[in-house]
Amino acid sequence: MSDRTTADPELVRRLVEASELHGDFVLSSGKRSNVYFDKFRFLTQPDLLRDLAHAVAGLLADGTDHLAAPEGAATLLVAAVSLETGLPTAVVRKEPKAYGTREQVEGHAPPGARATLIEDVSTTGHQVLAAAKALEATGVTIARIVLAIDRGGAEPLREAGYDVAAVTVLRPTD
Repeated sequence: MSDRTTADPELVRRLVEASELHGDFVLSSGKRSNVYFDKFRFLTQPDLLRDLAHAVAGLLADGTDHLAAPEGAATLLVAAVSLETGLPTAVVRKEPKAYGTREQVEGHAPPGARATLIEDVSTTGHQVLAAAKALEATGVTIARIVLAIDRGGAEPLREAGYDVAAVTVLRPTD
């Protein structure tokens, strides 16, 4: 299992400077924290998104031939990594949509694909784990999961048997 981060101090400084908020926040896990990383504050700055995509691309598993991300803000990052690498992308919905194709996995993720699943910020790993399971159900192999910011989500993913890497680890201080 991978336990590495890119840990480029300048990139991490810029991510934190752009997105770290202090106050009283409820995280997706339901837990409270005095620190919150607002992913939209780094995913919507072109220069920071470009540099983050480059860092994520450097953490892709060998043999990755597809990228994927859970629906939501991570689609901004996976699109940037796709532009960086030229790899096709899939988006995994939380549940199949009730109209159109009625698919849970949209885009390019054919059976037999070897995908790296990309997430922006992960505190519990639950959303990423659900996306990984949905991809595997379609015949996709999850080669690695890459988190831009690991706030604790990597550990449950590793416990579930996935290879996980992160651009940086920023654990809650509470």
